Amino acid sequence: MKRKLRFITPESIQLGMLLALVGGFLDAYTFVCRGGVFANAQTGNLVFIGVQVYAGHFVQALLTTVPIFAFILGVFLAEIIKERWSTTSVRQAEKIILLLEMLVLFVIGFVPSTVPHAFVTIAIAFVASVQTASFKRLVDSPYSTTMCTGNLRSASEFAYRAIRKKDKVASVRAQRYTLVLLWFVLGSFLGAMLTLLLGVKAVWCSVAVLGIAVFLLVESPPEDR
Repeated sequence: MKRKLRFITPESIQLGMLLALVGGFLDAYTFVCRGGVFANAQTGNLVFIGVQVYAGHFVQALLTTVPIFAFILGVFLAEIIKERWSTTSVRQAEKIILLLEMLVLFVIGFVPSTVPHAFVTIAIAFVASVQTASFKRLVDSPYSTTMCTGNLRSASEFAYRAIRKKDKVASVRAQRYTLVLLWFVLGSFLGAMLTLLLGVKAVWCSVAVLGIAVFLLVESPPEDR
């Protein structure tokens, strides 16, 4: 008897794990071979702006706003795509967003390391923002696939409730968040290892993971909504 292929939904734990894998991979990729920075989150850039302004380095502070604006642009684009395609019978919006990520990351694989790293980190900041703005729910809870602080806080809160109050729902949610965190770490491990082996073209491995997500992604059935 043939096994039926199991598909995933935009809010499923399986998709969250795949996207967290990509999130960790990209952070390790930019850290290892694209300037020693983490491009997914913009907290560091906001801090850097304040430090540079205080030091009187206004040009550097201005340049640091570029990846921040790229992040904002990605959020805007994700919202536009969701408004345009989310009403269709199939969740085309999420698929289009993932295909857009794949395209950008595929192009990045052709950019040699001799090109200023800022061009790549800005593009990855854009990709991260599109993904962050598009996939915000893990089953029934908010989460992020490109940043871990919020996930770690939520995992800790639900773990406390599960231990202290014997809350079974909290226990399940803590396990979900922990899985996402572990897959993010796995992604960073694979990102570091493959980048050292393959160089700038290692980013294509994340394209392959996103391709799997696109292939498996379907609309949530009405009874699951």
